[in-house]
Amino acid sequence: MAMAKILRIGVDVGGTNTDGVILDPTRASEPDKGILASHKAPTTTNPGRAIADALAALLAQADPPVRPEQVASVTVGTTHFVNAVVERDPARLARVAVLRLCGPFAKHATPCIDWRADMRELVLGHWARLQGGLEVDGHLIADLDPAEIREQCALIRDKGIRSVVVVGVFSPIDTVERQEERAAEIIQAEIPGCDVVLSKQVANLGFMERENAAILNASILSFVFITQNDGTILSGEMAAKLPIRTFSSGPTNSMRGAAFLIQGEPSENIMVVDIGGTTTDVGLLLANGFPRQQAAYSDLAGVRMNFSCPDIKSIGLGGGSIVRNQDTMTVGPDSVGYKLTEEALIFGGKILTATDCTALVNPGLGLGRRELAEGVLTGERGSQFKAIVTRKLEKIIDTMKTSPDDLPVLLVGGGAIIAPDQLKGASRVIKPKYAEVANAVGAAMARVSAVVDTVKSTESKTTQQLLDEICDDAIERTVEAGALRSTVKIVEKESFPLQTRFIVRAAGDCDFSRADLANTQPLEEQNDEVDDNNNMQEYEKSAKSTNSDNRTTDKQGIDISTYRPHVRNRVWYVSETDVEWIATGCYILGTGGGGSPYAHMVRLRQMIREGAVVRVVSPDDLPDDAQVGCGGGAGSPTVGIEKLEGDAMLQAQEALYQVCGPDRRATHMISVEIGGGNGLQSMILGASGSGGMDLPAVDGDWMGRAFPTKWQTTPVVFNERQPIWSPIAVTDGNGNTLVMPAAKSDMHVERIIRAALSQMGSAIAMADPPVTGAECRRWAVEHTLSQSWRIGRAVARAREQNRVDQVAETILEECGGAGAGRVLFKGKIVGVERTLRMGHVYGECIIEGADIAEDSEHATSAKAVEGSQFEGLVKIPFKNENIATIRFARSKTAGGETTDVEGEVLGVAPDLITIIDAQNGEAIGTPEYRYGLLVIVLGITASERWTTERGIEIGGPKGFGMDHLTYKPLGTFVKPKSVIDEFNLHE
Repeated sequence: MAMAKILRIGVDVGGTNTDGVILDPTRASEPDKGILASHKAPTTTNPGRAIADALAALLAQADPPVRPEQVASVTVGTTHFVNAVVERDPARLARVAVLRLCGPFAKHATPCIDWRADMRELVLGHWARLQGGLEVDGHLIADLDPAEIREQCALIRDKGIRSVVVVGVFSPIDTVERQEERAAEIIQAEIPGCDVVLSKQVANLGFMERENAAILNASILSFVFITQNDGTILSGEMAAKLPIRTFSSGPTNSMRGAAFLIQGEPSENIMVVDIGGTTTDVGLLLANGFPRQQAAYSDLAGVRMNFSCPDIKSIGLGGGSIVRNQDTMTVGPDSVGYKLTEEALIFGGKILTATDCTALVNPGLGLGRRELAEGVLTGERGSQFKAIVTRKLEKIIDTMKTSPDDLPVLLVGGGAIIAPDQLKGASRVIKPKYAEVANAVGAAMARVSAVVDTVKSTESKTTQQLLDEICDDAIERTVEAGALRSTVKIVEKESFPLQTRFIVRAAGDCDFSRADLANTQPLEEQNDEVDDNNNMQEYEKSAKSTNSDNRTTDKQGIDISTYRPHVRNRVWYVSETDVEWIATGCYILGTGGGGSPYAHMVRLRQMIREGAVVRVVSPDDLPDDAQVGCGGGAGSPTVGIEKLEGDAMLQAQEALYQVCGPDRRATHMISVEIGGGNGLQSMILGASGSGGMDLPAVDGDWMGRAFPTKWQTTPVVFNERQPIWSPIAVTDGNGNTLVMPAAKSDMHVERIIRAALSQMGSAIAMADPPVTGAECRRWAVEHTLSQSWRIGRAVARAREQNRVDQVAETILEECGGAGAGRVLFKGKIVGVERTLRMGHVYGECIIEGADIAEDSEHATSAKAVEGSQFEGLVKIPFKNENIATIRFARSKTAGGETTDVEGEVLGVAPDLITIIDAQNGEAIGTPEYRYGLLVIVLGITASERWTTERGIEIGGPKGFGMDHLTYKPLGTFVKPKSVIDEFNLHE
């Protein structure tokens, strides 16, 4: 009789130790949780040998004995790659060349521009902008130039770089031209044996974030030697191509393992602190046993990326952390890693580690030969070590909390011995049995997943019909990969209005009853021909010099409570901190549209670092005869995150003044809208130095938010002269410029520009004719740069004080208090639809109610929050920007069709309807809406410029084609408080 294949083996290869378990999931309710054997040993120079040794030790240790034919699966996880990035280890991070296929775009936000300086210098070895890239509709920005690529290959080869990233504009939708693939073929022919990473295989839309992820992937690719970072299994073949998907797999395994080990504990959110030999990784384990996920963007060691990751924070603290016992004691971030049992003092080595210090201050632990380290920690040094470790742990735990309330803290990992039994911010500290191998338990219990990423035509079927079919396909693929059908769920789904691209992920528990399970996800065998000496260089970690911790950072820390902006003689000189806060506020005021300000913020911050002066003045101080110019971008927000700026803004200004003449050249600049990326354009255009016009920016804008059309601006609302926006110049930045010397009306300006927009890549730069200072004072929505700054400061303060649970209320306070707006809804995004028409993204976001302060991220039923004001479903229709928040009920007809019945309107334009990430307080734009995000819907009362009869007609529901809705103000508008008025100092 054949033995049942029910046993699961999990192995986790850490920087210090390799852990393993054999687990019988059918016995999970027993005191030993079904763990038949566990193993922990130092990671060897060849991690493949460590895996083989772990497997042999587990099989030998198991009681009763385990036969290989009983094993259903072997799953391997690793923390090597995240350790390499956190430690900035040059032995494990290769230098990378980046070739951008972008034509004239992506000129100012250079590769790695938003990285920490030391990390950028370590990794980025070469970069170039080349011909190539696509428009949003699939047409070419420019075709590849093979000779140009070969020329760059020669430079890369001469520099000895063996890892190359190719990133093309809109490459994720490039299924025809295959520009990245064609470029890779040329590169591999010119540099035989090099590693080439295609950005489209790493992440989705979002040029800068996709490029960042691809660069990190390329940097660690040479050292690939296997669960991925969503807690599911990744095949060995895919891991060899995309090791970045294993980032945070170690911490995720620990968290999933921790959930398994504490079954029976009260159902509540728990902070998991996984202390290894090199790093401490902290994440929030939700009450349902899954890690909290990051939102639209993820961050690792200061590198921003755009694929879903668990919300994990890592610091360089572990059992092997090197302790420098000099004038100022330091612990980590460098580590002796897997050589702990050779290098640590208590094991006969010569390097003082955190484990040595722990043995000295806690003699009862019986670690190593304590006498070998006697006399090292004299006087108060032992207490100082404990205080440093405690402070580091409390700080990272505090950072991860979204409220000041104490949470249970679960300690896991082999390095947990260095942690104290009590921690500030912890209601209790838990260390379960087998905690030291929790990561291996999590690997053993990893789920199975499958992703369908495809392009479909909507000629014969609707988007929803296609999405339903693809979801079914994803479920079937997951089952084929070994999942138990009854446990498979769709965990992620996206559709893009770009050649109708769909991305769907399904995941489920492993089906232990499957006879073919052992063949679904085999363990990758190690290549016997691997050079052990080469592996030694790749993985060996020895102590670094005492100077290794003197790292360069891009930004000095500030005290938010005492920070004062630099305002002299009623001129605000904008700093890097100001820019970052303004950008945060701009996206929140963008009401889902305007495009992400991030790339613009990075560009402006870099200009300031290079010496540019950015000035802001109050509209109250404008002379009557001032000429207030305006410039900004128009088009789809989705295009804005992909096709980064070149010199189109300045080109449009120059084209305009050829028509307006020198007498009407701008003396000041104002933003067309404060919402989104355009909110920073007045400062970018007005900055001194190269790339700017050296003009002061006005603290105001023409919208007070973001609107999708040119005629939805306050000068048009005032209607004192027609047209306002003529003459006008627009350019696509790719050699095509359109100038309208005259127009019949502002509506005609909009219609003509929109007609041209689709042929200009759905993204253009515009230059508007200047208005007088007197007109600007009457028409502008005042002090909106100040308002953005205050909102950004409020979000930063909420995060610093761990009051993200109250961030919506904090934002409202900065916008005039509770009477000026309200929280409209809280919940989880459960559906998104998008369609691209005439440069606008139309769509609808569906949110299901959830009490996000208490409920788990994966709540799927409003029953979980019965009695809460946030019950049921709301829909948020959008046209680039959010239009309204409407309650509705969904039901099925007798014929099986789904119908929606609309109910109460919670808020509607021109009031601001904005969606923010419930976990960090940042805005989420319409391109970033995706299934599963926990969000807060915030309503802010519009400026009185919009609440006149004409303003409501233009900016209200009728202006969006939703005549069946009636505007009812959310509250009473409060004029934003001027930064210049509050902080001005006279000289």
